[in-house]
Amino acid sequence: MELTALHVAGMVAAMLLVFGVAVYSGSKVHNSVDFSVSGRKAGPILVMGTILGTLVGGASTIGTAQLAYIYGFSAWWFTLGGGIGCLIIAIFLVNPMRETRFETIPRFISSSYGITAGVTAALFVSVGMFINIMPQVFSSMALLSSMFAIDLRLAALAAVTMAVLYVVFGGAWGTGLMGLTKIMLTCVVMLTGGFIALTLSGGPAELSAYYPAHPWFSLFGRSVNTDLAAAFALMVGVLSSQIYFQGVFCSRDLAAARGGVLLSAVLAPAIGLGGILVGLYMRMHYPAIDPAQALPLFVINHLNPWFGGIVFATLLLASVGTAAGLTLGVSTMLNRDIYLRLRPNADDRRVLLVFRILIIIIMALALGVVLLTRGDVLILEWSYLSFGLRGATICFPLFAAIFLKGKISPRAGTLAVISGPSVVIIGTLLQFSLNPLYPGLAISFLILLIDYYSNGGKHFDRQE
Repeated sequence: MELTALHVAGMVAAMLLVFGVAVYSGSKVHNSVDFSVSGRKAGPILVMGTILGTLVGGASTIGTAQLAYIYGFSAWWFTLGGGIGCLIIAIFLVNPMRETRFETIPRFISSSYGITAGVTAALFVSVGMFINIMPQVFSSMALLSSMFAIDLRLAALAAVTMAVLYVVFGGAWGTGLMGLTKIMLTCVVMLTGGFIALTLSGGPAELSAYYPAHPWFSLFGRSVNTDLAAAFALMVGVLSSQIYFQGVFCSRDLAAARGGVLLSAVLAPAIGLGGILVGLYMRMHYPAIDPAQALPLFVINHLNPWFGGIVFATLLLASVGTAAGLTLGVSTMLNRDIYLRLRPNADDRRVLLVFRILIIIIMALALGVVLLTRGDVLILEWSYLSFGLRGATICFPLFAAIFLKGKISPRAGTLAVISGPSVVIIGTLLQFSLNPLYPGLAISFLILLIDYYSNGGKHFDRQE
């Protein structure tokens, strides 16, 4: 794959735009609340930028095209499931979560079930989000190595460095403003790319004639068990992830929060559809390539060089921005739910410094894992594991805390928080034939259900 001067010019223009926004966002951070939740001043567009800036990354673009190249429309579940999760948040969860005035989900869990539950939730969800940083780095590595023919280790270092710069100065302001810029570029890029791919393929009729209906046009092309679990993992993962609720916590009012989440629910599936069309076109005309290269090679071979440069920059920023947003979510939980419990009297300047140090540490650990792990992985599989782990930890305990307020004992809430992800981890290590998300969620639900009926309507006081 060979870049021209016009490719480079387009890339530089897009990168300067986005990192110019980063510099501006840094000027808006005056304290730790500005860093973690944008001072609670975000409107619907910025809320959408915070959510989609993290949800739509390498897995939604390069990873979706990769999986579509192999299986077809079952690759849609990452963005479709994410969109459904956002819709559920908008309808059921925006109002109760904004009313709490907390900055993290584990803090909300603590208020219902106690400190042990909150700290445990913070640790499990942090691990789940950390796992999802890796596919973003893998996506960036694939893109950088394709464009510049550089060593994968150097590509990983470059990706991690950009992710740190993306968020370490502006925090939630940077994630939101840069996410908004990135998502605008991503929408244009993926929808345009999908339309061009569909046109070059000869339209829906030609695609239907070339590919059998199953598995290529089925949402369950890999198997009902595999794809239904993927969809469910995305939905409950979005419902259980700090960074997506961080967009809600950033909002200036209820209308801004709900509007931003609804915009996210609509745009995410549309972006995924563009990646699927590119993957199908590339499978039709380039059947022997590495599937992870489907989208980058399409850009080089079929788009105007100047626009192609913008596309490459956008794809890179999509992965980098998601890694940065996830890192911000992890650092927020570790800071608010663990560090401040150990150092409750820390001044705001120290808290802000800890935020930034944690971001650097988290990305350094991610780089170490990536360098020790083979790069030829199926990007979406890491993402599905991540969302499953987060969902099993938070989903039912969070819903119970909201809709059965005070009706679940702290002991049961804590046990549910611990048991769900533990089952997912054990099932993954032992390679259960049934997706481990199902038993993980089931054990969490049963613990809460049994406790609810055994209490006979007893009310438990808030724990914090």
